[in-house]
Amino acid sequence: MKTITTTLLFAAMLTAGCTSTDNTSKTKIEPHVVHGVNIEPVPAQFSDYSRAGYDRYVGVKAPNGKSIHILIMDRLTEHQIVKAVNVLKHYLEPVSGTEFGRADQKAKIANTMANNHAVLKLMNYHDAPKYNDDLDGQPLFEEEIQVEGGKWYVNQDYNEHRDASYEEILHLVHDYGIGVHNSPEGNEIALPNFAKRFNTIQQNSLHSAYNPPADILKEWQDEVSVDQEYFAAVIDSYYGLWGAFQGEGMWGMYKVKTRQDFDTLDPNAKAITEQIFAKTLTYDAYIDDSFTGTFKMRFDAKVTYTHHSQYLTKLTLSGSHDSDVQLNQYDNIIKGNSGENTVVASGARADYTIERDSGGQVRLTDTISDRDGTNTLSNIEKIQFTDQTVTL
Repeated sequence: MKTITTTLLFAAMLTAGCTSTDNTSKTKIEPHVVHGVNIEPVPAQFSDYSRAGYDRYVGVKAPNGKSIHILIMDRLTEHQIVKAVNVLKHYLEPVSGTEFGRADQKAKIANTMANNHAVLKLMNYHDAPKYNDDLDGQPLFEEEIQVEGGKWYVNQDYNEHRDASYEEILHLVHDYGIGVHNSPEGNEIALPNFAKRFNTIQQNSLHSAYNPPADILKEWQDEVSVDQEYFAAVIDSYYGLWGAFQGEGMWGMYKVKTRQDFDTLDPNAKAITEQIFAKTLTYDAYIDDSFTGTFKMRFDAKVTYTHHSQYLTKLTLSGSHDSDVQLNQYDNIIKGNSGENTVVASGARADYTIERDSGGQVRLTDTISDRDGTNTLSNIEKIQFTDQTVTL
């Protein structure tokens, strides 16, 4: 789909011209690398995009050597660009032991996206006619991209800055790669068996767990986009994006709000999701430079963003603030910044082993199962246990 976004349904909830931090300039863009992402000037083949205000480009290489294209407008921060690239890579990351997420299947998806000339448009402001354009590609707006640890992420304000990056980038992967059953677009399809099975699950969920308004549903049915919108609702709830919302999932259209709800409300959706995507978020989350205090990876009902952060497993503190990280139950990779950083554990010192390798990394292992897991720590100064703090 060229432009599929549920936020259009709720335009009255958005405000025009909201301020956003910006670390870019109007000067000529020089190629550079930010957190492993190569940001370049817009290639000549995308001159139409340049004229429309896109000033940066990222190419994500598929195994066939072709690129999935990301065109970027000037207000997007580099942390937002990295977040968008990381979400895309998460969807393309192989998941062992699955039917549709194996390395060969994910390679098919990425290659098909490149063959279909997939374009992600990172656009200024929010989804409104005056900020949109007619250029090919899946739009994702500045005010819809939350950077972990940033103000929008910490506050979880659904009225102005709901994180739509997982939704819109999934649309890109679904439309241009995985494929949609009975789609009229004519694109190459990577996983027709998945598309057919997913369509059946969507039809079974419709008017049960999934209840879009009748007029919107009719519009989606006419454009053959119900599968895409349903999959976005599933993914958002699966990764905790609606946990802090005062209502059900996806603006109240989806009864499933958190991962725990799937078992009773839409078990088939969870089952097929876990056959194509990882149960945790696989990318390295670069915590916003502005963050101070303790970033919680463990779910805490009193801290809204932890509905989402509980699924992170790789985290890098950016900037120079003295910041801490509270571990979750997974095996995590935690990297510190130039400040003093402390990792917060859940138990007493006697419950853990601490090993240091020749490269200076520390392996912190919780001997109590299903609590803090095994964690690889780099550039971390202290570990805070419940009974003492250890300096590394």
